[in-house]
Amino acid sequence: MKFKLLSLVIIAIITTGCKNEKPVEPSVLEVTTFKLKTTANASTFNTLDTDVENNFTIKQPGFIKRQSGVTENGEYTVLVYWKTTADADASMQKFMGDASVADYASMIDASTMKMARYDITDKFDADSAQFVEVMSFDLKEGSDVNAFDTVNNEVATKVTAPKQGFVQRITGVNETGDQVVAVYWDTKANSDKALQPFMENPISKEFMGMMDQSSIQMGRYQTINSLNNTNMELSNKDKVVALLNSFNTGDQTPISYINPNKYIQHNLAVGDGLAGFGEIMHHAPEGGFKANVVRAFEDGDYVFTHTEYDFFGPKAGFDVFRFEDGLIVEHWDNLLPVQQPNPSGHTQFDGTTELTDLDKTEANKKTVKDFIEKVLLGHEMDKLTTYINPTNYVQHNPAVADGLEGFGAAMKYFAENGMVMEYDKLHKVLGQGNFVLTLSEGKFGKGEHTSFYDLFRLENGQIVEHWDVIEPILPKSEWKNDNGKF
Repeated sequence: MKFKLLSLVIIAIITTGCKNEKPVEPSVLEVTTFKLKTTANASTFNTLDTDVENNFTIKQPGFIKRQSGVTENGEYTVLVYWKTTADADASMQKFMGDASVADYASMIDASTMKMARYDITDKFDADSAQFVEVMSFDLKEGSDVNAFDTVNNEVATKVTAPKQGFVQRITGVNETGDQVVAVYWDTKANSDKALQPFMENPISKEFMGMMDQSSIQMGRYQTINSLNNTNMELSNKDKVVALLNSFNTGDQTPISYINPNKYIQHNLAVGDGLAGFGEIMHHAPEGGFKANVVRAFEDGDYVFTHTEYDFFGPKAGFDVFRFEDGLIVEHWDNLLPVQQPNPSGHTQFDGTTELTDLDKTEANKKTVKDFIEKVLLGHEMDKLTTYINPTNYVQHNPAVADGLEGFGAAMKYFAENGMVMEYDKLHKVLGQGNFVLTLSEGKFGKGEHTSFYDLFRLENGQIVEHWDVIEPILPKSEWKNDNGKF
């Protein structure tokens, strides 16, 4: 991830102190970064990470040291020190096909993974560190490498080394000239304290000025070992994913995540409370129900999921759960039979899963809310391209093709065949980062009373991808609870 904010860049650069121990021979630092799938349980992954280190990595020829960590935004890094690049290559080839690491690897969002290797001459000596900063960068084109090294050493001795909590700094460079700095601290708090003094130091400013700012990649990571030594509570999202996965495993534990005295059910075909939930489970077909949670997100007290079900037949579903005091107290959903790929070849489940832009959650929710209210409710079609990217719009509706052209063709077909798609009321807007889910009410087809669940992905303030589940609302005479659809 490219960081353009000055404060993020500075944190790693202040760490240019060093210890004077050197190995007899050069070695290799392998840096891998990635995010977990939105459906992954971070606590489980952290435990598996330790298992992978103890049961796989340390047994590989040429292994020296491995450390891993995670940022506050959920980006992981794994730092592995090897004797040679050949050793690193051999381990990676074996890792890709080793069954013992399959569960660990399955929790990683492969589309987010990046890996680089650097030649180093520093001997790792930071076992006591609980926090590590990793920064890679290029020098400005035409820079004098010797001059850079001189300033680098000045920052090391005059700015960083005296700082409280500093443990070790390891630097490296690869064959293309890319630089890396890995800095170890005893705690995050002491790393944070070093920021302001660095910003005010003229030597630091000169050092920073020699870097190609567009090439900087920066991460600040709490080590997994320090996290595993604390009791990590399950997040609400983890509880929901575990509950849905219990359809596959038969594990009864996740039932305890539902408040037994208050469970408000909005699926109108299911009775209220745990009794209604139990009744559905009692009528499950042989082999039970199945659930593959494709996407999961958290917004305050709400968790919303996008799931591929086998629930009286293959279904695409969106679920929304509300929590109080750590327990599920309310549930909404929309289900639709799985369809064939749409005219652009997309299914109801494929597409991007990476969660980004956590700092833009509220802005993205507002964009989607305005789109629903102004375009779909207010019919201000001239504003369509304000909200939807006109050149990059991926559609997962089973009947609609990509782009605004696909949207227009679908609307034309509806008009020519006396059909409607009318949004009458927006009930909920939930979001996390670049994903926003809306729950709306209206009419569809020949005017049938309908519930619309729409999931949007946004980039740079515009909608670029869309999934939906459209479900008829049962007539009130068929309701099995009195809570209403919304």
